[in-house]
Amino acid sequence: MSRFRITPLRGGLATIGVVGALAGAHALRRAGARVLWPARRDDYRDEDFGLIEADRAGTVLADDGVPLATRTCGTDDAPVTVVFVHGFCNSMESFHFQRRDLEKLWGAQVRMVFFDLRGHGRSGMPSTASCTVAQLGRDLAAVLAATTPAGPVALVGHSLGGMAILAAAARFPELFAARVIGIALLSTAAAEVTAAGIGQLLRNPAIDGFRLAVHTAPALVQAGRVTASNVITPILHVSSFHGPVSPTLSRFTTMMIDRTPVETIVKFLQAIELHDESAALSALADTPALVLGGGHDLVIPFRNSRALAKALPGSELIRLDGAAHMPHMQYPDLVNAALDRLLVRAGAIEPTLGDAPEVAGG
Repeated sequence: MSRFRITPLRGGLATIGVVGALAGAHALRRAGARVLWPARRDDYRDEDFGLIEADRAGTVLADDGVPLATRTCGTDDAPVTVVFVHGFCNSMESFHFQRRDLEKLWGAQVRMVFFDLRGHGRSGMPSTASCTVAQLGRDLAAVLAATTPAGPVALVGHSLGGMAILAAAARFPELFAARVIGIALLSTAAAEVTAAGIGQLLRNPAIDGFRLAVHTAPALVQAGRVTASNVITPILHVSSFHGPVSPTLSRFTTMMIDRTPVETIVKFLQAIELHDESAALSALADTPALVLGGGHDLVIPFRNSRALAKALPGSELIRLDGAAHMPHMQYPDLVNAALDRLLVRAGAIEPTLGDAPEVAGG
C-alpha cells in the first residue's frame, strides 16, 4: 500500500455543541465576514463554474423510473471511461476542476461521465423509501448501462458517491470483475459513519423535529429552510474547507448545498446513518484503488479512509493534511495527479504527471 506522510488526527466533531459553533461561523460566512483566516487574493474570481453545462446532456431512467441527469465529456470511442459520483448535498458541478483539468491532461484517451444523484441537482425527486445507499448503487449501474455499455471503466466517488460505488460493487460483482479497472474513494466510508463526524449530527434530537416538519409541511420547510440552515447545513458548509479559501469557491460550494431540496436532505439522513457496505470490500481487493481524505474532515474523519485502505491492499492512501471534506475542490491539482496515477496503475493510460509527492496538502 502506497502512503503519503500522515500526521496524527487531532480529534473530530467530539460533541454536538460544535454544531452551534459551526452555525455561528456559517452565519458569518454567508454574511461575507472573514472566518478565522484573513482575506486573500481570489484565484477563482473569473472562474466559469458552469463549464459542465456545455457538455452533452442526457437523462438515464433508474430502475424505479427516477430520471438521472448526466453530462458527458469526450468521444464515445475513447479507450476508457471515468464516471464521477458526487457527494451528499452536492451536484455533478462539484467535480468542476476534474472536468476542467483532466480533459486537457487525458485528451482523447479518456471519456468522462458525470451525473446527479437522485434528489440532487437536475435529477428527479425520489420517494423516501428509495433514498438508500443500495438504491444509489443500482442508479450507478443504470448510468453505466446507459452511458457506457461496453469497455473499461474507472469510478470516482466523493462522500455519498463513494458509498454508492461500494453499494454497486456489492450488488453487481460481475460488472466490477469484468469492466471496472479502478476506483477512487474520496472522503468516504464503508460503514460506521455514526461513530464520528456527521454521526454526531445524526444523534441531535433536533433531527427528529426536522424529520417531522418535513413530512407534515414540506412546502413550508422548503420555503423557509430555517431548520435545515440551523441544524444540518452548517456542518456541511463550514467543514467543506480548511484554512484560507477563495471567496468565489466558497460561495459556489455554499450555493450547491443550499440548492439541495430539504426533502432530499432528510430522506438521505437515515440512509447515511444505516449505511454499511463493508461486504463490498472483499470484491474490490484486487482492483487498483485510490483512497483519499482530508486531515481536517469533520464530516467523515480520515480514520475512515485509513480503514478503507486497510481493506484494499492494492490502494494508494493519501491524506491531504490541509484539506477538509472537499479536497477535490480545494486541492484539485493534488487530487487530479492522484487520479492520473490511478489510471496509470490500472493500465488505462501512459504516465503523464510523474511520481507522487512526499507530502500532500500540508
